[in-house]
Amino acid sequence: MAHFAYEVDGRWGPLFKILGLERSDGVTLVDGELRATYGRLAVTTPLDNVVGTSITGPHRWYTAVGVRLSFADDGLTFGTNHKRGLCIEFAEKIPRVIGLKDHSTLWVSVADPEALAAALG
Repeated sequence: MAHFAYEVDGRWGPLFKILGLERSDGVTLVDGELRATYGRLAVTTPLDNVVGTSITGPHRWYTAVGVRLSFADDGLTFGTNHKRGLCIEFAEKIPRVIGLKDHSTLWVSVADPEALAAALG
């Protein structure tokens, strides 16, 4: 098992409290699955559904902090800071968490995006 915690920007503490974010939230790789949690929300998909990753950032805070949909596509964001994170691309879209469509990508602001990218291979 490997767990990758979020890098949390404390300035957004009240928002994270409303969203139910816990210190234990983040991305976990276990038993051939990727599981990302963010408060009461979660995404689970087989590791072989991951087809690519890219480290991105910095971003504008209002596009990277919180749970959001991408304006450009059907991507989902689990963001705790705007500095940088990892965009994870899927072969088969994951079931929708918010919005009206399933998601082809997930952006997560983990503390060590390089290590998560390496773990995802």
